[in-house]
Amino acid sequence: MVEKTLVARTVKLLIYGLLIILAVMSIFPFLVMLINATRSTPQIQQQAVSFIPSTFLFSNMQIISDRGAFDALLGFRNSLIIAGGTTIMSIYFSSLTAFALTAYDWKLKQGFFTFIMAVMMIPGLVGAIGYAQLVWRFEMTNNFLPLILPAVAAPTIVFFMRQYLIATFSIDIVNSGRIDGANEFRIFNQIVLPMMKPAIATQAIFVFVASWNTLFLPRLLLISTDMFTMPLMVGLLNADIYRTEFGAIYLALAMSILPLFVLYFALSRYIIAGVQLGGVKE
Repeated sequence: MVEKTLVARTVKLLIYGLLIILAVMSIFPFLVMLINATRSTPQIQQQAVSFIPSTFLFSNMQIISDRGAFDALLGFRNSLIIAGGTTIMSIYFSSLTAFALTAYDWKLKQGFFTFIMAVMMIPGLVGAIGYAQLVWRFEMTNNFLPLILPAVAAPTIVFFMRQYLIATFSIDIVNSGRIDGANEFRIFNQIVLPMMKPAIATQAIFVFVASWNTLFLPRLLLISTDMFTMPLMVGLLNADIYRTEFGAIYLALAMSILPLFVLYFALSRYIIAGVQLGGVKE
């Protein structure tokens, strides 16, 4: 009995130790970025990694402000429009599609789901060049819509939402809404969507982060600096061929990820609630 207890404690300590190591490895890049944002370019060139903050934070901020092309507020606004629109479109329509695949029986349902699974296997960048050429042909460059509208079709999110509904959804809820006189869209918007808050919060984080950090398509479709997203704005700081201000770049990168932290902490309680709900579900 004592030996079993000792083995269990040893295994628990090993698991905790591994989790601590993984947590430190996850935090390490952000810590280096924040510290380098307070250091000068010569300091970073001499020692790329340091755990001691320096005194050049305001100097780096002055360098950023002196770059006329870099406009943090404008970059935040443009990124927020694109990432917010993408998140809303993908989450809502993917949830609606998943609801149709779960709540209704129709002839081509299985074939439609198989098609969605097949589309998931295709990398997103495969059609990026062709899509960019199409946007150029329709003269829709320098427009946020070509970067937002494709989010309507998000097969990975549809699959995730469908699996969540299969585990938590009951058709009796739909039938109760129908008895009360609600139409299908009202049932979905007022009954089903609130039930899906944990799944929506989880996917919203992933979609928002991916859209916020997207660089390839915005680089192809956004020409004017007034339309640049935050990642494109950060790229402007690296455009000087004579001198690269690494401290200012690290500071701009730190500024660019702040909304991502805000979003995560705002939605994390829904994710935790979903985990707790799954733990007590019979």
